[in-house]
Amino acid sequence: MPNEFLRIEALAKTYPGAGEAVFDGVDFDIRRGEFVCIVGHSGCGKTTILNVLAGLEQASAGHVFMDGREVAGPSLDRGVVFQGHALMPWLTVRRNVAFAVRSRWPEWNAKQVDAHVEEFVRLVGLDHAIDKKPQALSGGMKQRVGIARAFAIQPKMLLLDEPFGALDALTRGTIQDELLRICAQTHQTVFMITHDVDEAILLADRILLMSNGPRARVAEIVVNTMPRDRQRATLHHDPAYYRIRNHLVDFLVSRSKDLSHGRAPAQPVEVSP
Repeated sequence: MPNEFLRIEALAKTYPGAGEAVFDGVDFDIRRGEFVCIVGHSGCGKTTILNVLAGLEQASAGHVFMDGREVAGPSLDRGVVFQGHALMPWLTVRRNVAFAVRSRWPEWNAKQVDAHVEEFVRLVGLDHAIDKKPQALSGGMKQRVGIARAFAIQPKMLLLDEPFGALDALTRGTIQDELLRICAQTHQTVFMITHDVDEAILLADRILLMSNGPRARVAEIVVNTMPRDRQRATLHHDPAYYRIRNHLVDFLVSRSKDLSHGRAPAQPVEVSP
């Protein structure tokens, strides 16, 4: 595929004593600069797949190739934002982000690090809180710090594990808008887990639909045909939105279970008008 950046081949994961694999025969690719969401019911292995891509967990079978090299462990080429903010509570916003920046560029002096930190904290709209500690921040602000920290190391790929799932709808929407704006500026490659079909339609260029476990797989790949300059406030005015949303909901409600044990490779699906 042109501009292919990440390739997952025949990925499988079986935990000791579990019997059947959580997922098996998972294949997909991600193009450079593409935003891909993966959607599926709990227990289908979405977070495990993300952890394998991050190098934090080892698959039982299969391979992950990124930028022409096999993923064999954690790397600063892959930034991860977890469901929880994972900030160090004794450090300020500035120092939390600086910790990651110094890991990426240990040869930089304090002035270089500080300038870089301020740039990315400003990018997520938290320059007014840069010298506050996490306990002085709201949940949404903490997640923004996590996003700033991940972007600040300028990874080749960003991995997001339901980073907005615990936030209220208004805060979640605001951060979604921030994420869209930053990705448009940086052309970041993103792989994101979500349970929210509206979030997937807003953010993703393609949506991977997982069948139910055990032996879950990527059953469908839905191409988002809506323009890439999508906006949350006007999304529902586009007729394509309802076609895509109904397709995703129909899959999750009924077809995800029926397709669990089919082994045909997933194909891109463009939802018909």
